[in-house]
Amino acid sequence: MAKIKTNIFTFAFMKQTTNTILMIRPINFRMNEQTAVNNYYQKVLDSVLPATVNAKAQEEFDNYVEKLKSHGVNVVVISDTDDSDTPDSIFPNNWISFHQDGTVALYPMFAENRRLERREDVLETLEEKGFVIENVVDYTSAEEEQVFLEGTGSLLLDRVHKKAYCALSPRADEDLFIEFCEDFEYTPVVFTANQTVNGERKAIYHTNVMMCLAETFAVICLDCIDDKKERKNVVKQLKENGKEVISISEDQVNNFAGNMLQVQGANDERFLVMSQAAYDSLNQGQINSIEKHCKIISSSLDIIEACGGGSARCMMAEVFLPRN
Repeated sequence: MAKIKTNIFTFAFMKQTTNTILMIRPINFRMNEQTAVNNYYQKVLDSVLPATVNAKAQEEFDNYVEKLKSHGVNVVVISDTDDSDTPDSIFPNNWISFHQDGTVALYPMFAENRRLERREDVLETLEEKGFVIENVVDYTSAEEEQVFLEGTGSLLLDRVHKKAYCALSPRADEDLFIEFCEDFEYTPVVFTANQTVNGERKAIYHTNVMMCLAETFAVICLDCIDDKKERKNVVKQLKENGKEVISISEDQVNNFAGNMLQVQGANDERFLVMSQAAYDSLNQGQINSIEKHCKIISSSLDIIEACGGGSARCMMAEVFLPRN
Protein backbone atom coordinates (compact mmCIF):
# COMPACT_ATOMS: atom_id res chain seq x y z
CA MET A 1 0.00 0.00 0.00
CA ALA A 2 1.18 3.53 -0.68
CA LYS A 3 1.38 5.91 2.21
CA ILE A 4 -1.60 8.24 2.32
CA LYS A 5 -1.24 11.56 4.10
CA THR A 6 -4.49 12.80 5.54
CA ASN A 7 -5.75 15.69 7.56
CA ILE A 8 -6.82 13.99 10.76
CA PHE A 9 -10.21 15.18 11.98
CA THR A 10 -10.29 15.91 15.70
CA PHE A 11 -13.44 14.58 17.32
CA ALA A 12 -15.24 16.58 19.95
CA PHE A 13 -15.34 13.43 22.06
CA MET A 14 -12.24 11.27 21.85
CA LYS A 15 -12.26 7.88 23.54
CA GLN A 16 -9.37 6.29 25.42
CA THR A 17 -10.96 2.85 25.65
CA THR A 18 -12.98 0.70 23.28
CA ASN A 19 -15.34 -2.25 23.56
CA THR A 20 -14.02 -3.93 20.39
CA ILE A 21 -10.75 -5.87 20.31
CA LEU A 22 -9.13 -7.64 17.34
CA MET A 23 -7.24 -10.84 18.19
CA ILE A 24 -5.41 -13.31 15.94
CA ARG A 25 -5.62 -17.00 16.90
CA PRO A 26 -2.23 -18.66 16.38
CA ILE A 27 -1.59 -21.60 14.06
CA ASN A 28 2.17 -22.13 14.42
CA PHE A 29 3.09 -20.33 17.63
CA ARG A 30 6.67 -20.75 18.86
CA MET A 31 9.61 -18.70 20.05
CA ASN A 32 10.58 -16.39 17.18
CA GLU A 33 14.35 -16.48 16.76
CA GLN A 34 14.28 -13.22 14.78
CA THR A 35 12.73 -11.22 17.62
CA ALA A 36 14.76 -12.83 20.41
CA VAL A 37 17.82 -10.75 19.49
CA ASN A 38 16.35 -7.75 21.36
CA ASN A 39 13.33 -9.15 23.18
CA TYR A 40 15.00 -10.32 26.36
CA TYR A 41 11.77 -11.67 27.83
CA GLN A 42 11.64 -14.66 25.48
CA LYS A 43 12.72 -18.06 26.76
CA VAL A 44 13.70 -21.29 25.04
CA LEU A 45 11.59 -24.18 26.38
CA ASP A 46 13.80 -27.10 25.36
CA SER A 47 11.78 -29.58 27.39
CA VAL A 48 8.50 -28.80 25.58
CA LEU A 49 7.76 -30.12 22.08
CA PRO A 50 6.86 -27.46 19.45
CA ALA A 51 3.43 -29.02 18.89
CA THR A 52 2.78 -28.87 22.63
CA VAL A 53 3.84 -25.22 22.74
CA ASN A 54 1.41 -24.35 19.95
CA ALA A 55 -1.45 -26.37 21.45
CA LYS A 56 -0.94 -24.80 24.86
CA ALA A 57 -0.79 -21.31 23.32
CA GLN A 58 -4.08 -21.97 21.53
CA GLU A 59 -5.63 -23.13 24.78
CA GLU A 60 -4.42 -20.02 26.61
CA PHE A 61 -5.67 -17.85 23.74
CA ASP A 62 -9.14 -19.44 23.71
CA ASN A 63 -9.51 -19.18 27.49
CA TYR A 64 -8.43 -15.54 27.34
CA VAL A 65 -10.96 -14.72 24.60
CA GLU A 66 -13.76 -16.41 26.52
CA LYS A 67 -12.88 -14.50 29.67
CA LEU A 68 -13.01 -11.19 27.80
CA LYS A 69 -16.32 -12.10 26.17
CA SER A 70 -17.79 -13.14 29.52
CA HIS A 71 -17.27 -9.56 30.71
CA GLY A 72 -18.99 -8.11 27.65
CA VAL A 73 -15.94 -7.27 25.55
CA ASN A 74 -16.58 -7.56 21.79
CA VAL A 75 -13.70 -9.73 20.53
CA VAL A 76 -13.19 -10.16 16.79
CA VAL A 77 -11.14 -13.34 16.38
CA ILE A 78 -9.40 -14.02 13.07
CA SER A 79 -7.33 -17.15 12.61
CA ASP A 80 -3.74 -16.98 11.45
CA THR A 81 -3.04 -18.60 8.09
CA ASP A 82 -0.89 -21.69 7.65
CA ASP A 83 0.83 -20.49 4.47
CA SER A 84 3.42 -18.20 6.12
CA ASP A 85 6.00 -18.45 8.89
CA THR A 86 4.32 -16.13 11.38
CA PRO A 87 5.09 -17.38 14.90
CA ASP A 88 4.19 -13.98 16.45
CA SER A 89 0.87 -13.45 14.68
CA ILE A 90 -0.77 -13.59 18.09
CA PHE A 91 0.50 -10.01 18.66
CA PRO A 92 -1.37 -7.95 16.00
CA ASN A 93 -1.10 -4.60 17.76
CA ASN A 94 2.46 -4.26 16.46
CA TRP A 95 1.57 -4.05 12.76
CA ILE A 96 -1.76 -2.22 12.78
CA SER A 97 -3.72 0.41 14.71
CA PHE A 98 -7.29 1.64 14.27
CA HIS A 99 -8.43 5.20 14.89
CA GLN A 100 -11.68 6.94 15.66
CA ASP A 101 -11.81 8.95 12.42
CA GLY A 102 -11.71 5.80 10.29
CA THR A 103 -7.94 5.82 9.73
CA VAL A 104 -5.86 2.65 9.82
CA ALA A 105 -2.08 2.81 10.31
CA LEU A 106 0.31 0.09 9.14
CA TYR A 107 3.74 -0.13 10.74
CA PRO A 108 7.27 -1.25 9.79
CA MET A 109 8.40 -4.36 11.65
CA PHE A 110 11.89 -5.24 12.87
CA ALA A 111 11.72 -9.01 12.22
CA GLU A 112 11.34 -9.99 8.57
CA ASN A 113 8.98 -12.87 9.33
CA ARG A 114 6.71 -10.53 11.31
CA ARG A 115 6.12 -8.47 8.15
CA LEU A 116 4.20 -11.46 6.81
CA GLU A 117 1.54 -10.84 9.49
CA ARG A 118 0.13 -7.86 7.59
CA ARG A 119 -3.05 -9.03 5.86
CA GLU A 120 -5.55 -7.16 3.69
CA ASP A 121 -8.30 -9.60 4.68
CA VAL A 122 -8.15 -8.38 8.28
CA LEU A 123 -9.39 -4.98 7.08
CA GLU A 124 -11.98 -6.66 4.85
CA THR A 125 -13.30 -8.67 7.80
CA LEU A 126 -13.74 -5.56 9.91
CA GLU A 127 -15.55 -3.80 7.08
CA GLU A 128 -17.84 -6.82 6.72
CA LYS A 129 -18.66 -6.42 10.41
CA GLY A 130 -19.78 -2.84 9.80
CA PHE A 131 -16.65 -0.86 10.64
CA VAL A 132 -15.74 2.07 8.38
CA ILE A 133 -12.20 2.51 7.03
CA GLU A 134 -11.71 5.93 5.44
CA ASN A 135 -7.92 6.12 5.05
CA VAL A 136 -4.82 3.98 5.36
CA VAL A 137 -1.55 5.55 6.50
CA ASP A 138 1.22 3.16 5.53
CA TYR A 139 4.67 3.52 7.13
CA THR A 140 5.94 0.12 6.02
CA SER A 141 8.29 1.45 3.33
CA ALA A 142 10.58 2.50 6.20
CA GLU A 143 11.62 -1.16 6.42
CA GLU A 144 13.72 -0.58 3.30
CA GLU A 145 15.82 1.86 5.35
CA GLN A 146 15.93 -0.46 8.37
CA VAL A 147 13.71 1.97 10.29
CA PHE A 148 10.99 0.57 12.52
CA LEU A 149 8.03 1.64 14.64
CA GLU A 150 6.01 -1.29 15.92
CA GLY A 151 2.51 0.03 16.38
CA THR A 152 0.99 0.35 19.82
CA GLY A 153 3.83 -1.75 21.15
CA SER A 154 6.12 1.21 20.49
CA LEU A 155 3.45 3.91 20.81
CA LEU A 156 1.32 4.48 23.88
CA LEU A 157 -1.48 6.78 22.82
CA ASP A 158 -3.34 9.11 25.12
CA ARG A 159 -6.13 9.49 22.59
CA VAL A 160 -8.09 11.99 24.67
CA HIS A 161 -5.24 14.43 25.36
CA LYS A 162 -3.49 13.70 22.03
CA LYS A 163 -0.14 12.69 23.53
CA ALA A 164 1.99 9.78 22.35
CA TYR A 165 4.57 8.17 24.64
CA CYS A 166 7.47 6.29 23.09
CA ALA A 167 10.48 4.53 24.61
CA LEU A 168 13.14 4.54 21.91
CA SER A 169 14.65 1.18 20.95
CA PRO A 170 15.77 -0.73 17.85
CA ARG A 171 12.03 -1.16 17.20
CA ALA A 172 11.04 2.46 17.80
CA ASP A 173 12.78 5.08 15.65
CA GLU A 174 12.54 8.65 16.92
CA ASP A 175 12.22 10.35 13.52
CA LEU A 176 9.44 8.02 12.40
CA PHE A 177 7.73 8.45 15.75
CA ILE A 178 7.77 12.22 15.27
CA GLU A 179 6.39 11.75 11.76
CA PHE A 180 3.54 9.65 13.16
CA CYS A 181 2.79 12.38 15.72
CA GLU A 182 2.69 15.01 12.98
CA ASP A 183 0.39 12.89 10.81
CA PHE A 184 -2.02 12.05 13.64
CA GLU A 185 -1.63 15.35 15.54
CA TYR A 186 -0.19 13.95 18.76
CA THR A 187 2.30 15.66 21.06
CA PRO A 188 5.37 13.39 21.32
CA VAL A 189 6.76 12.32 24.70
CA VAL A 190 10.11 10.62 24.03
CA PHE A 191 12.28 8.73 26.50
CA THR A 192 14.47 5.64 26.84
CA ALA A 193 13.47 2.70 29.01
CA ASN A 194 16.05 0.11 30.01
CA GLN A 195 16.19 -3.27 31.67
CA THR A 196 19.10 -5.11 33.23
CA VAL A 197 20.32 -8.02 31.08
CA ASN A 198 23.35 -9.94 32.40
CA GLY A 199 24.45 -6.90 34.36
CA GLU A 200 24.04 -4.46 31.45
CA ARG A 201 21.36 -1.84 30.89
CA LYS A 202 19.68 -2.48 27.53
CA ALA A 203 16.72 -0.82 25.85
CA ILE A 204 13.33 -2.43 26.46
CA TYR A 205 12.01 -3.51 23.07
CA HIS A 206 8.47 -2.10 23.42
CA THR A 207 7.07 0.79 25.46
CA ASN A 208 3.96 -1.19 26.37
CA VAL A 209 6.02 -3.72 28.32
CA MET A 210 6.87 -1.15 31.01
CA MET A 211 3.91 1.24 30.77
CA CYS A 212 0.12 1.16 30.50
CA LEU A 213 -2.10 4.18 29.84
CA ALA A 214 -5.69 4.08 31.06
CA GLU A 215 -8.37 6.77 31.25
CA THR A 216 -7.59 8.09 34.73
CA PHE A 217 -4.35 6.35 35.66
CA ALA A 218 -1.07 4.98 34.32
CA VAL A 219 0.88 1.93 35.42
CA ILE A 220 4.58 2.49 34.80
CA CYS A 221 8.03 1.31 35.85
CA LEU A 222 9.80 4.60 36.49
CA ASP A 223 12.96 2.72 37.49
CA CYS A 224 13.33 1.71 33.83
CA ILE A 225 13.80 5.36 32.83
CA ASP A 226 17.42 5.92 33.87
CA ASP A 227 17.60 9.56 32.77
CA LYS A 228 16.17 11.64 35.62
CA LYS A 229 15.03 14.49 33.36
CA GLU A 230 13.18 12.10 31.08
CA ARG A 231 11.60 10.35 34.07
CA LYS A 232 10.49 13.67 35.56
CA ASN A 233 9.01 14.78 32.23
CA VAL A 234 7.01 11.56 31.77
CA VAL A 235 5.51 11.92 35.24
CA LYS A 236 4.75 15.60 34.56
CA GLN A 237 2.98 14.77 31.29
CA LEU A 238 0.85 12.10 32.97
CA LYS A 239 -0.08 14.18 36.00
CA GLU A 240 -1.00 17.29 34.05
CA ASN A 241 -3.66 15.18 32.36
CA GLY A 242 -5.04 14.06 35.71
CA LYS A 243 -3.69 10.50 35.68
CA GLU A 244 -2.77 8.75 38.90
CA VAL A 245 0.72 7.29 38.50
CA ILE A 246 0.90 3.72 39.81
CA SER A 247 4.52 2.66 39.97
CA ILE A 248 5.74 -0.91 39.44
CA SER A 249 9.20 -2.43 39.81
CA GLU A 250 11.51 -3.86 37.16
CA ASP A 251 10.93 -7.31 38.65
CA GLN A 252 7.20 -6.82 38.11
CA VAL A 253 7.90 -5.73 34.52
CA ASN A 254 9.69 -9.07 34.08
CA ASN A 255 6.35 -10.66 35.04
CA PHE A 256 4.56 -8.49 32.44
CA ALA A 257 2.88 -6.22 34.99
CA GLY A 258 3.39 -3.29 32.61
CA ASN A 259 1.72 -5.08 29.69
CA MET A 260 -1.89 -4.25 30.51
CA LEU A 261 -4.80 -2.67 28.64
CA GLN A 262 -7.98 -0.98 29.79
CA VAL A 263 -11.06 -2.08 27.84
CA GLN A 264 -14.82 -1.55 27.94
CA GLY A 265 -17.13 -4.39 28.84
CA ALA A 266 -20.89 -4.65 29.12
CA ASN A 267 -22.75 -1.44 30.05
CA ASP A 268 -19.55 0.58 29.40
CA GLU A 269 -17.90 -0.90 32.49
CA ARG A 270 -14.10 -0.50 32.47
CA PHE A 271 -11.66 -3.34 33.09
CA LEU A 272 -7.88 -3.49 33.25
CA VAL A 273 -6.76 -6.66 31.46
CA MET A 274 -3.52 -8.45 32.37
CA SER A 275 -2.03 -11.92 32.61
CA GLN A 276 -2.27 -14.04 35.73
CA ALA A 277 1.52 -13.75 36.18
CA ALA A 278 1.23 -9.96 36.08
CA TYR A 279 -1.60 -9.97 38.61
CA ASP A 280 0.26 -12.34 40.94
CA SER A 281 3.31 -10.04 40.90
CA LEU A 282 1.33 -7.01 42.13
CA ASN A 283 1.17 -6.15 45.80
CA GLN A 284 -2.11 -5.40 47.54
CA GLY A 285 -1.48 -1.65 47.51
CA GLN A 286 -1.05 -1.64 43.74
CA ILE A 287 -4.17 -3.76 43.27
CA ASN A 288 -6.14 -1.40 45.50
CA SER A 289 -4.88 1.61 43.50
CA ILE A 290 -5.99 0.04 40.22
CA GLU A 291 -9.35 -1.07 41.60
CA LYS A 292 -10.17 2.49 42.64
CA HIS A 293 -10.46 3.12 38.91
CA CYS A 294 -11.76 -0.15 37.45
CA LYS A 295 -12.01 -3.90 37.95
CA ILE A 296 -9.27 -6.32 36.89
CA ILE A 297 -9.46 -9.22 34.45
CA SER A 298 -6.55 -11.68 34.52
CA SER A 299 -5.90 -14.82 32.49
CA SER A 300 -3.09 -17.37 32.46
CA LEU A 301 -0.72 -16.79 29.51
CA ASP A 302 2.39 -18.62 30.74
CA ILE A 303 3.43 -20.31 27.48
CA ILE A 304 2.65 -17.25 25.36
CA GLU A 305 4.67 -15.03 27.68
CA ALA A 306 7.63 -17.42 27.87
CA CYS A 307 7.97 -18.11 24.15
CA GLY A 308 6.56 -14.89 22.72
CA GLY A 309 8.02 -12.40 25.17
CA GLY A 310 4.70 -10.56 25.11
CA SER A 311 1.55 -10.71 27.17
CA ALA A 312 -2.09 -9.65 27.51
CA ARG A 313 -1.82 -6.18 26.01
CA CYS A 314 0.27 -7.31 23.01
CA MET A 315 -2.47 -9.76 22.01
CA MET A 316 -5.15 -7.06 21.65
CA ALA A 317 -5.46 -4.56 18.79
CA GLU A 318 -8.01 -1.95 19.84
CA VAL A 319 -10.66 -1.14 17.21
CA PHE A 320 -11.74 2.50 17.42
CA LEU A 321 -13.14 2.65 13.89
CA PRO A 322 -16.61 4.17 13.42
CA ARG A 323 -19.49 1.90 12.45
CA ASN A 324 -21.88 2.21 9.54
